[in-house]
Amino acid sequence: MTTYDGTFGSPGERMLQDAMGTADRAADFYDRQMRPCLTPAMRDFIARQYMVFLSTADAHGECDASFRAGPPGFVVTLDDYTLAYPEYRGNGVVASAGNITENPHLGMLFIDFTEHHIGLHVNGRAQVYSAHDHYALYPHLPADTAPGRQPQMWIHLSVEEAYIHCSKHIPHLEPGKRPRVSPDERPRDSEYFTGERRPAPYPAAASYPGPADPAPSYPGPADPAPYPTPVPGSAAYPAPPAAPAHHAAARGGNSSEAPPRTRRERLLNLLR
Repeated sequence: MTTYDGTFGSPGERMLQDAMGTADRAADFYDRQMRPCLTPAMRDFIARQYMVFLSTADAHGECDASFRAGPPGFVVTLDDYTLAYPEYRGNGVVASAGNITENPHLGMLFIDFTEHHIGLHVNGRAQVYSAHDHYALYPHLPADTAPGRQPQMWIHLSVEEAYIHCSKHIPHLEPGKRPRVSPDERPRDSEYFTGERRPAPYPAAASYPGPADPAPSYPGPADPAPYPTPVPGSAAYPAPPAAPAHHAAARGGNSSEAPPRTRRERLLNLLR
């Protein structure tokens, strides 16, 4: 039997692994594939990617998935344990960054759809930096990470685990020029899902056969307990790490001041 020390994985994972009889396979995966930092191959892979999928949640565990894109290398690996990506001006909601101010846990998924058909998960604890503070800390990094766009904020991720997403079921996508679509064929973004006009239907997609045998169905617990609501500062949800001293000093912060209580106050305080 494979021995695993419990460094990676959650209690929920291990409970289901025991119930499904996959504990040995999972332990082997943890041992062979998961790392507590970025390997040189992982850093090289990230430097070639032009998109990443994000997963965040607020203090109550309400989740949000998002997407970021830019020129290859727009996500920067600062060292083996830290990476950063820019936040540009968008719709003003700042959902992902707002969640991070409440709950620092961030999951990132990079996928290569065109060449090697492989993915990389990077999970850890994130912190929001103003563009001013970021460039004060890393003046050697270029400010023009995307042509004509200046970052308003940077998100830094302290890596806790990084591991592969296998190639199975990753589709092959061919890079190509963005097609020109007239306003008569496609509603504007602001009206695409909520306006009166409906977008034109997609052309019929090719049909791909599924697996020969359906995946087995596993019964869940007879009476699952409700998920507890995380409380910041509790054992179930530890308080986010304090900002570095230089970060507070750059904003003129005072460690004796009471922390902002709302997401709006935290973001405004960050961007002062």
